[in-house]
Amino acid sequence: MGNVAVIGAQWGDEGKGKIVDWLAERADVVVRFQGGHNAGHTLVVGESVYKLSLLPSGIVRGTPSVIGNGVVLDPWALKAEVEKLRGQGVTITPDTLMLADTCALILPFHRDLDALREDASGAGKIGTTRRGIGPAYEDKVGRRAIRVCDLAHLDSLDAQLDRLTAHHDALRAGFGEPPIDRAALVQELREIADFVLSFAKPTWRVLNDARANGKRILFEGAQGVLLDVDHGTYPFVTSSNTISGTAAGGSGLGPSAVGFVLGIAKAYTTRVGSGPFPTELEDETGARLGERGHEFGTVTGRKRRCGWFDSVLVRQSAAVGGITGIALTKIDVLDGFDEVKICTGYKLRGETLDYFPAHAADQAEVEPVYESMPGWQETTAGARSWADLPAQAIKYIRRIEELIKCPVALVSTSPERDDTILVRDPFSD
Repeated sequence: MGNVAVIGAQWGDEGKGKIVDWLAERADVVVRFQGGHNAGHTLVVGESVYKLSLLPSGIVRGTPSVIGNGVVLDPWALKAEVEKLRGQGVTITPDTLMLADTCALILPFHRDLDALREDASGAGKIGTTRRGIGPAYEDKVGRRAIRVCDLAHLDSLDAQLDRLTAHHDALRAGFGEPPIDRAALVQELREIADFVLSFAKPTWRVLNDARANGKRILFEGAQGVLLDVDHGTYPFVTSSNTISGTAAGGSGLGPSAVGFVLGIAKAYTTRVGSGPFPTELEDETGARLGERGHEFGTVTGRKRRCGWFDSVLVRQSAAVGGITGIALTKIDVLDGFDEVKICTGYKLRGETLDYFPAHAADQAEVEPVYESMPGWQETTAGARSWADLPAQAIKYIRRIEELIKCPVALVSTSPERDDTILVRDPFSD
């Protein structure tokens, strides 16, 4: 039995939470390997709904869960989310939640800078969640971050604070903001340190031991390939690599440990925030997709933009993301449409493209080329086998497989975890 990495194959919000929850019951460990509390996963377990942003989805099931070194961690957001889930009856202890001691911290001035930059960007806004994710990653790469392990050594933090304030105070001055209050910052960290450190450990050892003992590891990605800082719709991207290759570096395991890569894709396309979106529908059909799919961001509450399935983008995601199989979600949202469309290519200034160009100006200008298929009037909601699906829905899924050059491994037919059709078992591959 192998390990499985789950990544988004579109712009995030593809339904990873449900799929990870479904797989977590069969995993021995679940690990988040990148992103921060800007990720949003909604889990529906019986009558209970859990909304996660930082914690791995396995935590709800009691599966040992790891926040890996590739994540940037807001310690106050961690505490708030843990307390919220405990209030919902979820047991969270240092045995069920483990935090890499090398995680870089998101601090209050990171959130400030995120918002100040976005507000000053005018037409250049990129749709950040204003949670400080980007500035925290910048400090990590700039070798001035405060990390989880530093919380145990707050009395010897002066050198790191010198590096941090030299950088941030100049930026803050440019926005007319006062310098960082170092004493207040250290006091805030002192107050939260014991809580965070109770979960901290060298998680790379935990994960390598698990692998050596034949345990099944589930790697949980955040956002989606199209938001990858290298491979996404730059600059309208997140600040980390969201592809499966990051699962190794962001967890402390070698690349050979990653195993089956399951890409999550909706049966249509959505996007939150700014940036190009070739198949976006700003009409009654787009509104219908949004209403039926309850398309609002888990973290931000922002309304998602909706459009037809874009096979060009998902094919590209499968290639650069190393995707082995696709979990196709929300097929039930398409029930009742007389016609469904799939984008099969683009037109750009008279030229036909079978890939998404790199430059933002070209991305904004491409026109989708559609292939139309008859819809289906029967319901797919709650289907748990191919036999439960309308024939035309099966044809739609098979056509998607052909166009994206990647097999469909699972089909999700509702938010309920058991309303899932298993075509290919990722853990047995």
